[in-house]
Amino acid sequence: LILLRHGESEWNATNQFTGWVDVNLTAKGEKEALRGGELLKETGLLPDVVHTSLLKRAIRTAQIGLEAA
Repeated sequence: LILLRHGESEWNATNQFTGWVDVNLTAKGEKEALRGGELLKETGLLPDVVHTSLLKRAIRTAQIGLEAA
């Protein structure tokens, strides 16, 4: 079981509570997702199945991370 949190969102950057508001990742959040994928690749931990929430920040984090892995 591998758990990754989404990268920084627009509201995280301004210290706003996000909850179910569907906000995008920041450029920093995209870099964090990329690094998460690189770490998966470096350790050889590649998932067979991926589950995310329905929010775009989680989906985008998974997309970027898997492309890097």
